Amino acid sequence: MEIGKKMKELRESRNLNIKQLSELVECTSSLISQLERGKTDPSISMLKRIAKALDVNIVDFFMKSANDVDVVTRVDDRVDIQLKRWEAKIQSLVKNVTNKKMQPFYTVVKPGGGSHGMYSHDGEEFGFVLKGELELMLNDKIHLVHENESFYFSSQIPHNWGNRGKEDAVVIWVITPPTF
Repeated sequence: MEIGKKMKELRESRNLNIKQLSELVECTSSLISQLERGKTDPSISMLKRIAKALDVNIVDFFMKSANDVDVVTRVDDRVDIQLKRWEAKIQSLVKNVTNKKMQPFYTVVKPGGGSHGMYSHDGEEFGFVLKGELELMLNDKIHLVHENESFYFSSQIPHNWGNRGKEDAVVIWVITPPTF
């Protein structure tokens, strides 16, 4: 399901019109309309604001309903969480985050890809770089995380991530609690 369609479905399930959602998110009705119609891609910070207004996690814009008793997530069952502007492929390693305490991802960041903007949220993040190099910016400090190295930080610190290298960066990324 496209992110805009899912956003509209979630908005309508909460009996909100576009104007009401735009007021909660503090943006224009026009932007919400464009997002729902797939005419523009949201930033991560905008997605977080919309998710908060709808009382969902960002991943809910990408996932279908799943059974809480699923223990194993096969490669073919992974849900892609992708925005064109990221130049990254993020796959949820669980089918559903309802009643879960953490949210793991398999992330492939293309050279030049990344979050392209600072954002923050509740919780903590851990990651392990399987391949390549990931650049993390926490506040004003840049941390380069190389292959076979890990990172851990409070998600409340404004952060940004990207790949300045020449090869894909592959990262196992875990967020707790599920807020993405």
